[in-house]
Amino acid sequence: MTKKPYYITTPIYYSSGNFHLGHCYTTVICDAIARFKRMDGFDVFYLTGTDEHGQKVQQRAEKAGVTPKKFVDDLYEQIVALWKTLDISYDKFIRTTDSYHELTVQKVYEKLLASGDIYKSEYEGLYCTPCEAFWTESQLVDGKCPDCGREVIKQKEESYFFRLSKYQDRLIKFYEQNPEFISPKSRMNEMINNFIKPGLKDLCISRTTFDWGVKLPFDQKHVAYVWVDALTNYITALGYLQPDHANFDKYWPADLHMVGKEIVRFHTIIWPALLMALDLPLPKKVYGHGWLLFGNDKMSKSKGNIVDPFFLVDRYGVDPIRYFLLREIPFGSDGSYTNEALLVRTNADLVNDLGNLVSRTTAMITQYFGGEIPSPNTYTDLDKELISLCEQTLSKVRTDMDNLSAPDALTDIFRIIQRANKYIDETAPWTLNKNGDKDRLATVMYVLAECIRFAATLLKPFITKTSNIIFEKLGIASPDNFKGIAKFGGTVAGTKVNKGENLFNRIDVNKELKELDEIAEKQNKQTKADEKTADELIDINDFAKVKLVTAKVLSCEKVAKSDKLLVFKLQVGDEIRQVVSGIAQHYSPEYMVGKTVVLVKNLKPAKIRGVESNGMILCCDDDGKVVFVSPEKEVACGKVVR
Repeated sequence: MTKKPYYITTPIYYSSGNFHLGHCYTTVICDAIARFKRMDGFDVFYLTGTDEHGQKVQQRAEKAGVTPKKFVDDLYEQIVALWKTLDISYDKFIRTTDSYHELTVQKVYEKLLASGDIYKSEYEGLYCTPCEAFWTESQLVDGKCPDCGREVIKQKEESYFFRLSKYQDRLIKFYEQNPEFISPKSRMNEMINNFIKPGLKDLCISRTTFDWGVKLPFDQKHVAYVWVDALTNYITALGYLQPDHANFDKYWPADLHMVGKEIVRFHTIIWPALLMALDLPLPKKVYGHGWLLFGNDKMSKSKGNIVDPFFLVDRYGVDPIRYFLLREIPFGSDGSYTNEALLVRTNADLVNDLGNLVSRTTAMITQYFGGEIPSPNTYTDLDKELISLCEQTLSKVRTDMDNLSAPDALTDIFRIIQRANKYIDETAPWTLNKNGDKDRLATVMYVLAECIRFAATLLKPFITKTSNIIFEKLGIASPDNFKGIAKFGGTVAGTKVNKGENLFNRIDVNKELKELDEIAEKQNKQTKADEKTADELIDINDFAKVKLVTAKVLSCEKVAKSDKLLVFKLQVGDEIRQVVSGIAQHYSPEYMVGKTVVLVKNLKPAKIRGVESNGMILCCDDDGKVVFVSPEKEVACGKVVR
């Protein structure tokens, strides 16, 4: 029988590194959904990746002293390592610097130009660089970006615009005809009331003030707006407008785009409008989940509350971290992470409930039946109650997962585990053994082994490592589908169990919290020491190492294929120097000729865009405008500045 295709995506990630637990939230959720769908008979394609273009990437790379490509290559290595650590089962990882993606983005722009959906004009407005988002005055909150709360800057540049306003009525009609397109419902109301009803404005979709992006094929000085570039990954990864488009034909439209609530606008307004312009079907659902908070505050590098997933997995194992993210966070709403909440949840559910059930059951089978699962005898009403619970749970979990609620799914699965633990107390196997009631004892042991098999099968998409270990303990092959739990009784009597080590060990919460506080304090001290070192005052001898001189600009030209760089010929005393400076957006070459500048003379030579530079022209920042430093009055070139 042909499997039904199911296409699920996470947003592709940009980060400067130092990943925190909040970065993992969406990906772990989608991984659980993808794994569940695979086991439930779907042909799943799960996509994730990295968003590697844009102004903020270029700025971070410059700050780090590396090229943008080197910067994103390092990012790629970090995030792939993180997904491996968290056992993420994606089917494809896309990078927006992949050549096939860039080529397809260019084709998309050509299609939009040919259809009249984009036009050239000039953009003047407010821009948030961290969010790569344009805003109007009315959309700001206290004069700042409504998404991240940071300062916005005024931008003015030649740009291409997408006729977003043209699709306003079609979007409203689509929402009305597809009321489940945006979930939860609150996100739909937010999009309509905050963005659609006030009136959609045409969208600036190209930039000229930086060059780290996909060049527009019909106008090379423009690069694609990073959000158009990023959103298009959902179809380029499948082969859209490429020779091999079999996956696009099979999997598009997407069944689910899972995104954080801060980027719902891009996925439910801009992305559908672009797809309408391209005459493509729209995704079936966009789900905007809440944030993972640290206590009551959003996880953020700038706020100093990063929780390192590599550290947590190394200390506690991958499954406790996956389980916490999937079980503790009320889906659709903001959730809260604290170290104490992680430890308490691990002890309560994984140690006390799951670990205890598996340990007690395998120990008793080993003690009472030589390690072999016995054949059951007549089932009592108590047994039948538990059997019925097992057989009904898959249907409940399937409904939970169709509703994208992993917390509810895990709650339903753990009802089997909790009920089985209670069943042990109710049947008292130790008493049955003492009284010689081997027939009843055999049935109880078989029922417990079967309950564990059902639970481990259902848990497999969520806690991937532990479920496989449980099957090893039961002496059963780990299944790749749910067919084996359609009916109770699938365990073969005589199967040899292996008690082995505990699945999880109890954590002394108070002791562990104290140790974590000590580790955090040590890290904070190191961070402050590093910052102090970075901001350390220099003495006169250090300053004396920098040789500053006046220089006269003899000639000035733009560097080929760069909007930012100028190449200068400078008269420095009797010497002619060639220097490259990134001030082309602030000064024309003609204006600079004849000016006197201040030069860092003893800077190590470097090649910038293949042009050799011997020194650096001093400039200062004046509210976003670059101003070159010049003497108060005309002086001869080559004079020492001190």
